[in-house]
Amino acid sequence: MARQLDYPSMHAIFTRFREIEAEPKGELDHTNAFTLLVAVALSAQATDKGVNRATRDLFSIADTPEKMLALGEERLIEYIRTIGLYRNKAKNVIKLSQRLIEDFGGEVPSSRAALVTLPGVGRKTANVVLNMWFRIPAQAVDTHIFRIGNRTGICPGRDEAAVERAIEDNVPAEFQQHAHHWLILHGRYICVARKPKCGICPIREWCLFEEKT
Repeated sequence: MARQLDYPSMHAIFTRFREIEAEPKGELDHTNAFTLLVAVALSAQATDKGVNRATRDLFSIADTPEKMLALGEERLIEYIRTIGLYRNKAKNVIKLSQRLIEDFGGEVPSSRAALVTLPGVGRKTANVVLNMWFRIPAQAVDTHIFRIGNRTGICPGRDEAAVERAIEDNVPAEFQQHAHHWLILHGRYICVARKPKCGICPIREWCLFEEKT
């Protein structure tokens, strides 16, 4: 497993990220907590751009649990057919809409424990919603963060849960709110899987990756 960077390096890295983009944003389009929850649930094994294309028309007519339930599973499928695993995702969106109405008064709860009881919502999805909508510094670890966390030494771990803990334990408190967005964007556009763009990497001087290109 990769070594963990020391505190001065961690502080320098996140200071640099903040200098580049002080308020990083998630790339999934949404208008409220419900549409964010649905968009994140749909994004599993799909690209944000692909989800945005599918939900642009969907959210214009179904932006609440009640409207989604009224739309129904078969009509929902028509909107999200271009997204991977769309049939199973459609079932989950309808079920979670029903649960939100029955158990939470139609509102998206601001508790991880409550969110993960919803069909199709795991810890990662819950953490994205908590972070992006409720401004809770939860850390959603995706494949990008897992890869660069271990590659760079920012947040090494054997699995996603360990990487999440490494962020919580080692990223300075002042950067916790935006940490996962900075890391996702860095992994998506700079520290890519096959040929990381080390030549233009803004945190190259602190990174522990031994095979810098």
